[in-house]
Amino acid sequence: MSLLALGTVAALFLFRSHDDNRLTSWQWVFAGGPARLEVLAAAGIGLANLAAWLPFPGRRPGAVLFLSSYAVGAFFWGAPEVVVDASRYFTQAKHLETLGLGTFLAEWGRGIPAWTDLPLVPLLHGLVFRLAGESRIAIQAFTTLLFAGAVALTHRLGKALWDDEVGFAAGALLLGIPYLLTQVPAMLVDVPTMFFLTLALFAFTRALQRGGAPRILLASLAVFLAATSKYSTWPLLTALPVAWVVLRKEGAPGPLRIGLAVVSISGSLVAAALLLGREVFAGQLALLLGYQVPGLRRWGESLASTFLFQVHPFLTAAAILSVWIALRRRDRRIAVVLWPLLVLLLLRVNRIRYWIPAFPMLALLGAYGLQAVRIREVRRLVLTCAVASSLVVALSGYLPFLRGTSAMNLKAAGEYLDAIGESRVEVLTPPQPDSEVNPAVAVPLLDLYTSKELVYVYRDPPRSQAEGVERSALRFTWEYRNPGYYSAGRGGAETAIAVISDAAGGPLPEGVEQRLSGHRLARVFAADEGVFRFKTMVAVYRAGPRE
Repeated sequence: MSLLALGTVAALFLFRSHDDNRLTSWQWVFAGGPARLEVLAAAGIGLANLAAWLPFPGRRPGAVLFLSSYAVGAFFWGAPEVVVDASRYFTQAKHLETLGLGTFLAEWGRGIPAWTDLPLVPLLHGLVFRLAGESRIAIQAFTTLLFAGAVALTHRLGKALWDDEVGFAAGALLLGIPYLLTQVPAMLVDVPTMFFLTLALFAFTRALQRGGAPRILLASLAVFLAATSKYSTWPLLTALPVAWVVLRKEGAPGPLRIGLAVVSISGSLVAAALLLGREVFAGQLALLLGYQVPGLRRWGESLASTFLFQVHPFLTAAAILSVWIALRRRDRRIAVVLWPLLVLLLLRVNRIRYWIPAFPMLALLGAYGLQAVRIREVRRLVLTCAVASSLVVALSGYLPFLRGTSAMNLKAAGEYLDAIGESRVEVLTPPQPDSEVNPAVAVPLLDLYTSKELVYVYRDPPRSQAEGVERSALRFTWEYRNPGYYSAGRGGAETAIAVISDAAGGPLPEGVEQRLSGHRLARVFAADEGVFRFKTMVAVYRAGPRE
């Protein structure tokens, strides 16, 4: 088994050119030789052998999973915000921070652009800003908390459907998805949505199994939260009636009455929210059906990439095996966790970010499939090898790669701006003709990394460039508009200036050169991974004569 685990890493490296993931493709991450990866993988698998024989996890498996997954997630806090979608989530959250909850709820989707986002996660991010201050580490601590909570809930759901061993293995197997680990500290909605969907399915399952008014209310609230996290959870929530049918046949007390109560309460909450914002939601749904759903066919990644390179192959193989085991045992409960994955397959969703909310279900299938291995110690070894190999890939490959992207320049520049004396920073974003991304969206990302007051005057991009990305996955960046809190007017001579461009040291437009009059170049941040077309090189200028 150890040799198979090591050989799997070697095989993935050998065939890395077949990984078409858009963020952490193995052909980019492991562009060098295999020696370092194989040595680290061998060391990790050696530790996995030791862990497989330890009396682990003890009497509190849920606490062990929660704390260990939080610690693993914290290792990735040093990565930058590589996915530009974080820009719009930060913008929405900052509106709540600056304007208050009441104005946020009244203006969300109107004065506050919402694209195709639902309000729950930006609202939570904004509340974090209000309570803890506008700092990225507060957001990272919050999203990592939700990730650890999802791991613990996966354990509880597996225990509720089968037993504690399946639940613990499922929670641990979430650490066997290296791509997922890179998303834990990001200011995106995918990991929070994973938490709320898992909470909804677990709370609904426990309400059906045990009944009681408190459990019904908790399940109803959890379903409402999942439904307001992201539109892609709506088809996944069809797993709830599947759970109702399965647990009814399993002899759960009063499932019809309980199921109807949860559907009625949560449905009323969702309907009320939709009614209050009917114009906004109608426009979003039209955009989803007319633009995003067809676009998924063009923006997708192969299933081979997702389930061999970005998910450990041991987990994928065990998940497939679980279906055969369940059929042989006539175990209907497998349908509860299998259904969301079938929905995604039937809808031909081939982009990994849309699979993230369903990853706990994949982990539950994998944990159930491990039961085909009759020797307990070998089952544990398969589990520990998958987790150890994935951690090696994520920590030694994905994390250094992300830290070497040009997105890291914004983080480094923000930290530098916090260290200088100027209290205000004017940001300039010269056009990037070859990029599909509107460079203006880099301004909120820089704002996320610095506590300084930013000043930015938004200018409409060339019409030809904006129209050229009509069908692009990054079209939302061209519909960006300057938030009011950046419109305090230009700074004076004592204001620092940050220029975000696609090349360091290249010629700047005449208007930018004129604005830099009376300023000297103080620092340049020019890391470049050489992969992504959108670059964020940052040059910081401070008041004073040029040398």
